[in-house]
Amino acid sequence: MPLALYALTAGAFGIGVTEFVIMGLLLDVSADLGVSISAAGLLISGYALGVVVGAPLLGALTGRLPRKTLLLALMVVFTVGNLACALAPDYWTLMAARVLTAFAHASFFGVGSVVATSLVAPNRKASAIALMFTGLTVANILGVPFGTWLGQAYGWRSTFLAVTLVGVIAFAVIALLVPRDEPAAADEEESSEGTLAVLGRRAVLLGLLTTVLSWVGVFAAFTYLAPILTRVTGFSEGAVSPILLVFGGGLVAGNLLGGRLADRHLVPTVVGTLVALSAVLFVMTAAIHQPITAIIAVGLLGAAAFATVAPLQMWVLEKAKGAGQGLASSFNIAAFNLGNAIGAWLGGFVIDHGPGLGAVPLVAGLVPIAALGVVLTALRLERGQAIGEPVTAQC
Repeated sequence: MPLALYALTAGAFGIGVTEFVIMGLLLDVSADLGVSISAAGLLISGYALGVVVGAPLLGALTGRLPRKTLLLALMVVFTVGNLACALAPDYWTLMAARVLTAFAHASFFGVGSVVATSLVAPNRKASAIALMFTGLTVANILGVPFGTWLGQAYGWRSTFLAVTLVGVIAFAVIALLVPRDEPAAADEEESSEGTLAVLGRRAVLLGLLTTVLSWVGVFAAFTYLAPILTRVTGFSEGAVSPILLVFGGGLVAGNLLGGRLADRHLVPTVVGTLVALSAVLFVMTAAIHQPITAIIAVGLLGAAAFATVAPLQMWVLEKAKGAGQGLASSFNIAAFNLGNAIGAWLGGFVIDHGPGLGAVPLVAGLVPIAALGVVLTALRLERGQAIGEPVTAQC
């Protein structure tokens, strides 16, 4: 794999740490700022909604920038946002800082996905995307457990100061390894008319909806993993960090496996990973009541969750071939995070209004089934077009 891919992985690592580390610090943030656990969980939703807003906004403002320049600018936003999180005096300032940080997320991964697929042979594209997203999985193995420990030992603000340093390092690595390029808007496939038209393709929209629904299920459970482990399973707060290492190991395995399978058989991989995700969440509902089975379920959740990432991203890229592929890629990253936001809200709703914390995985497991229904609908519509059946106009 080209060195430029590893530079993208470094940037993904930094963004992954700032996105996920808050999960292990929910109890600390809640106690320090005097808010409920569900309110602290909304810091995750705020970040995710910032990603959703940032995708179209930065896409419109930065379309003429060379991709390397854009990636570096996004890392500056990321670094400044994390510093603001560390210095935030109250809950709402922290929320605003999280939203600011999130603006860099969708564009980074959207542009990065297009760059990654352009650097490798056609039969390695999904694996290239998976390699870039390995930064997120390594962030969960190393960054999140360390950040959780650091925050519990020295205060949650120290974690965000450490992430600020990660941003500086990621900026330097991207500046060193990613080659210079021409402005994306100069490419024939990135004309303004074609860029906007891609968002009207029914296949692309169904792909985006699939991504949203699949990650509603993931984050409904993952957002409240620390409270589940401490209050349902019975682990101490100090045990959360080592268990997150198990989750991170599952992320790495699932991410790489999903990329390889998608390179061989994209559609069966999309279907299979959604089925696996739903099954793991259902099993987790019972498994969290015993320490050993809970740890196993946490690892399986990581594997099933990130096994969907490369296939879903590749699915949308395939449907967006030609003009506007970069924009569609960024919107799919936003779709992941819209799912994150809805999932965090859904988990909080289940906690606050019943049936309670222990039922969060069960409710979460229902949502990927809806995502599977969208995929099957999309496939049926494609078959109808292929054999010449009349179809409705593109929306």
